[in-house]
Amino acid sequence: MVKIGNIELPDFPFILAPMEDVSDPPFRRLCKMHGADLMYSEFISSEGLIRDAIKSKKKLDIFDYERPIGIQIFGGDEEAMSLSSKIVETVQPDLVDINFGCPVKKVACKGAGAGVLKDIDLMVRLTRAVVRSTHLPVTVKTRLGWDESSITIDEIAERLQDEGIQALTIHARTRSQMYKGHSDWSHIARVKNNPRIKIPIFGNGDINSAKKAKEYKETYGVDGIMIGRAAIGNPWIFSQIKHYLKNGEELPPPDLQQRIEAVKNHATWSVEWKGERTGLLEMRQHYSNYFRGIPNFKIYKTQLLSALTLEELNQIFDDLLADQAI
Repeated sequence: MVKIGNIELPDFPFILAPMEDVSDPPFRRLCKMHGADLMYSEFISSEGLIRDAIKSKKKLDIFDYERPIGIQIFGGDEEAMSLSSKIVETVQPDLVDINFGCPVKKVACKGAGAGVLKDIDLMVRLTRAVVRSTHLPVTVKTRLGWDESSITIDEIAERLQDEGIQALTIHARTRSQMYKGHSDWSHIARVKNNPRIKIPIFGNGDINSAKKAKEYKETYGVDGIMIGRAAIGNPWIFSQIKHYLKNGEELPPPDLQQRIEAVKNHATWSVEWKGERTGLLEMRQHYSNYFRGIPNFKIYKTQLLSALTLEELNQIFDDLLADQAI
């Protein structure tokens, strides 16, 4: 059994990564249904929480059926991180996660997210500020280092563990790689095998199939795996991996009926949480992912992108199902 503070997880947990504009409550609910063991919110700006920004506050919404659930925060100022962790604590998540891994320019170049990889002393101070400001378990998600010439994850793991974090997730790329090239999990394995490291170490990067999850589990010895982009349009990946690990056989991909059921649920919950207009507008980014590989989907995608009500949406799905049955 893997433990993060008092949170008990399965022997080898599968974790939904925090993804901006993706890992909202409707999507998390789908992933939970299909086997995710731990999930995180979209990352939330510490400065935004302190300013009481509406978008940041909305991301604090969590629901009991999601538990265990963590809220992820980012920022480059110790006081802001301390105050925001206290705000997070008021909504009673199961843990607080710190994002030291987001590589996008608007975050990293402001000295937050992966930008903190350039200053490990600052990373330590920010972590200390959060750990000392909350009674919740604190975890961290980060990358190997800023670039290939500065792989600092070994030092980071030891120093953040010393500050009191309860688990560490490592994306096996540097910031300069962004999401390109191959991830190198050998660095994660080295951290895991460090006799000084006692906290759970989770691996992240390039896990997109049940076979690869099994291979990486056995090769690198991590305590669990975090899945991000491979779950977009494919919440079944968690149950597929678990089935393969248990039975040694691959489940067939979801059929059209299963895909439609998932998208209907996703859209319905999105509308319930955001309202019909916003909910359906924000669903538009997901349709291509859910129906990848479906013949003649292009004409239906055009219709889905113009649908403004759930009733319209459901009628399009009914037409799609009827067309594929012919």
